[in-house]
Amino acid sequence: MDFRNSKNTDTITGPRSEDVLPHTAAAAVKVVVVGGFGVGKTTMVGSVSEIRPLTTEETMTQAGIGVDDNYGSETKTATTVAMDFGRISISEELVLYLFGTPGQERFWFLWNGLFEGALGAVVLIDTRRLEVSFDVIGRLEERGVPFVVAVNSFPDAPDHPVETLRKALDLEPAVPILSCDARRRESSRDVLMTLMRYLHTLTVARA
Repeated sequence: MDFRNSKNTDTITGPRSEDVLPHTAAAAVKVVVVGGFGVGKTTMVGSVSEIRPLTTEETMTQAGIGVDDNYGSETKTATTVAMDFGRISISEELVLYLFGTPGQERFWFLWNGLFEGALGAVVLIDTRRLEVSFDVIGRLEERGVPFVVAVNSFPDAPDHPVETLRKALDLEPAVPILSCDARRRESSRDVLMTLMRYLHTLTVARA
């Protein structure tokens, strides 16, 4: 076949320019975004990622009735079944790869692979459903993954003092707790910056 005369104009162009890793990047860090069902993990990864995020959301069906606890998220129609993935450059040299975990407990068997190699984590919580965060935090503590706690803003969520939340979640005094709006890039970036500062503090303390 004479490809010069072919009418097929499809070509492989490679990644989009905005998806190419900056040439100045010297270090990459894996961070996981965890939390219960419907707390905003997919939203956070999508809002802060500088590349088009990869999501594995599927439409919720009747098969989940009686299995998934969607209290507080009754209007949610899709759910993450594997992971979310995004990327953000914290500086010219430092890049974070973000992995959002599935929220339903029946998909938690996937967490082990997502935690592998993670330097730190963001635990997103919904103060209307604090109890769904207990097992999440316990798993991180068991694996020795440092984390910060981000309280996602929901219109009807109760506003608790930081120390009340710390006691309810049984957190060490040094673990940062901050409020955020996962829909806003700046707010989500602030959470990640807090995590990076916390990890730096732990590194210095161990030196």
